[in-house]
Amino acid sequence: MLVANLIAWWLMRDWLNGFDQRIALTPVPFLLAGGLALGIAVATVAGHAWRVARTSPVKALRYE
Repeated sequence: MLVANLIAWWLMRDWLNGFDQRIALTPVPFLLAGGLALGIAVATVAGHAWRVARTSPVKALRYE
């Protein structure tokens, strides 16, 4: 994911440099977006793992 965000920053920077009016585009917003997406993914997986770990094995075996 980090590599994809850096590639996106590089492509956007090259695309924006083709315009007459230029703005500075740093990789910081792309890294923040990638970090936020990674944080959401880790929180989701951790939440599901926590919920499954707290359930009773009897309930899981009842339906198999």
